[in-house]
Amino acid sequence: MFENFDWIGAMRNSPVMIIIMGCSVVTLGFAIERALCFWKRRQDPEPLCRRVSDLLKAGQTKEAAWACRTTMHPVGPVASQVLEHAHLGPEAVEEKLQITLSEQRLLLERNLGFLGTMGSTAPLIGLLGTVWGIMRAFHDMAQTGSAGPSVVAAGVAEALFTTAAGLLVAVPAVFLYNHFARRIAVMLTVAENQARSLRLVLEQTQGGARDATRAAVRMA
Repeated sequence: MFENFDWIGAMRNSPVMIIIMGCSVVTLGFAIERALCFWKRRQDPEPLCRRVSDLLKAGQTKEAAWACRTTMHPVGPVASQVLEHAHLGPEAVEEKLQITLSEQRLLLERNLGFLGTMGSTAPLIGLLGTVWGIMRAFHDMAQTGSAGPSVVAAGVAEALFTTAAGLLVAVPAVFLYNHFARRIAVMLTVAENQARSLRLVLEQTQGGARDATRAAVRMA
C-alpha cells in the first residue's frame, strides 16, 4: 500500500512533522520517567501494614512510624505522618493526613499532564500539517499547471501523513495517561485506607493502655 510513498520526503517537506517528532520523543521520555516512578512504588503494602499493626499493638509507636518509611509506596509516608502526629488530636491528624495525601498526589502526577496534553493536541497538530500540506499541494499544482488525478492524490496522501503521525503519538499518550491516572487513584485510596486503619489500631492500643492504668490506680 505504501511501497512507493516517500516517507523521508514527506517528513522533510512538512515543518509540522518536526514538531510531531519532537512531541513524540518528549512523550516517550515522560512516559518512561513515570513508569520508573511507579515501578519503584510497586511494593504490596499489606505485609508492611500488618507489621506496623503488630508494632502498634505492642506499644512500639516510634518503631511503627520508622517502619512505614521503609517503603516508597504512598502508604509509607502517609501512615508515618499519621502515627507521628497522633498525639496532637484527631483534627490535627486529619489535617496532616490530607496534606500528605496532597503531597503524594503532586509527586505521582508530575509530568502526567503532558501526556494528557499530547493525547488531545497531537491530532490537532497533525491536522494542521494536513491542511498546510493540502494548501501547498494545490499551490504547487497551480504553479506548474499539472492537476491530474494522480498528482492530486499524491499531494493529498503526503498531506495526510501528518494526521496519521499525530494519531500515532496521541493514542499511546491517552492510553498511558489513563493507565497512570488509574494507578494513582488506587495507590492513594489504599494509602488513605491503610493509614486510617493503623490510626484506629493506635487509638485502640492507647485506649486499652489508659484503661489498664486507671484500673491499676483504682486497685491501688
